[in-house]
Amino acid sequence: MNPLLEQLNLYPFEKLRNLLENIKANPSLEEINLTMGEPMHEVPKFIPNILTDHYVKLSKYPTTMGTDKVREVCSNWLKDRYSVVVDSKREVLPVNGSREALFSFTQSILDTENKETYVVVPNPFYQIYEGAAILAGAKIAYANAYVPRYIPKWNEIEPNIWKKTQLVFVCTPGNPTGAVMNLQDWAELFELQKKYGFTIASDECYSEIYFSEKPLGVLQAAQKLDLDFCKKIMFTSLSKRSNLPGLRSGFVAGDANLIRHFLKYRTYHGSAMSTLVQEVSIAAWQDESHVKNNRALYQEKFSHIIPMLKREYEITEPDASFYLWLKVNDDLEFTRNLYQKHSVKVLPGSYLARETSFGNPGKNRVRIALVAPLEKCVEAVNRILDYKG
Repeated sequence: MNPLLEQLNLYPFEKLRNLLENIKANPSLEEINLTMGEPMHEVPKFIPNILTDHYVKLSKYPTTMGTDKVREVCSNWLKDRYSVVVDSKREVLPVNGSREALFSFTQSILDTENKETYVVVPNPFYQIYEGAAILAGAKIAYANAYVPRYIPKWNEIEPNIWKKTQLVFVCTPGNPTGAVMNLQDWAELFELQKKYGFTIASDECYSEIYFSEKPLGVLQAAQKLDLDFCKKIMFTSLSKRSNLPGLRSGFVAGDANLIRHFLKYRTYHGSAMSTLVQEVSIAAWQDESHVKNNRALYQEKFSHIIPMLKREYEITEPDASFYLWLKVNDDLEFTRNLYQKHSVKVLPGSYLARETSFGNPGKNRVRIALVAPLEKCVEAVNRILDYKG
């Protein structure tokens, strides 16, 4: 058995199950689950026909690199969305959702042989970053993100750690905070990269769920600052953008050298995207109408929910994503009591962060995922307000 498995922390949802194991929800109220970031809006209407028209392609093995068409469509999307031009043959690679790509990229990029290697992650964070680093044999340094902007404080990482850092994870828009890095934030991180030589892996899965300005991406920021893509790579997905979490489809783009090595790793990893999934992905990346409709639904929910919660709670309106990062007195007690008394499930913030010498930035926060229909979200928030009262 791989001994590194013993170093993995329990996943947040497993911790939540343990927390609520002996607690029964209020039997007089329908249970509302606000814990998981699983989109519940309608699947794009054109998807069934794509599946029907191309199902025969399941009889063929796909290539790890994907078809020329899917890579071209992804590169065209980057140009339309970010005004970024990439070489579809060298700088783009389809992946089976960003989760597996973030994990496998970490295995392909880190050199931990006979040396102490660090990975820097934002805190709070998407738990895959930590698990990927641990199983690659690296140590982890956490950069806390604080109210009001929730941008990681990279200066909390000691210089002796930076010197040993090979990879920095960025999540913008952030999970769970919804924070978006601006150009100055990127410039500061790029300066650190120039000094210490690490790779930046930018998780941009929530980029299309925003409320005003389009979030900047790592490649776009580099281009605006007249920098190349060296040691910079972005990850994106159709899960949130197109309400297709079960499709397991996304792509990575950036540094051609990183892509080349990642492709080599994936050839052995056995993670080629199904040709049928590629056909669905091609259609989804080329259509923006369903994305606009999707975004409007989230905007409507936030326009209702934020004013309601502000009556009783300390809350910072997120820049993007579908999460709220709510301040409470005690995140574990709040989660238990809210479920027991009002049948609403939320996720304790302390489960999404780690204790550092500067504290646990998730402590006494809860993550609320506004993925359910508007009426259900409003009902859940009314119960949260009743609990406060």
